[in-house]
Amino acid sequence: MASAAFKAWRAADPEGRTEVSRFDMDYPARTDNTVDYSARARRLGIHLSPNSNWPFVISFGAGFLAFAAIPFPETVRILLAVIGGLIFLWGVIGWVVIDDTQMFPTDSPNGEVHH
Repeated sequence: MASAAFKAWRAADPEGRTEVSRFDMDYPARTDNTVDYSARARRLGIHLSPNSNWPFVISFGAGFLAFAAIPFPETVRILLAVIGGLIFLWGVIGWVVIDDTQMFPTDSPNGEVHH
């Protein structure tokens, strides 16, 4: 009976009463525990690289290259090596060239970068 009354009380205001246990005397205090790690790292002087999906592409290509090392028939091994090499190179070029140019755009009009 008491459990049904508690469920009805909680259903009356689901926004404010969802985290309340039937044994609580007060509403629990809501605190925001999210941490902005990039802002914290900047404040501490630590450089964090931006998020990138290219390491997954590189790993996928390396997986095909690893399958090419298994003693399959010669044509299958060559096909796996070519596919793996292309995916691997695509990932490396994407990570080094595309992400690097987006992270460090050139300020000079002729494209030269001086660090």
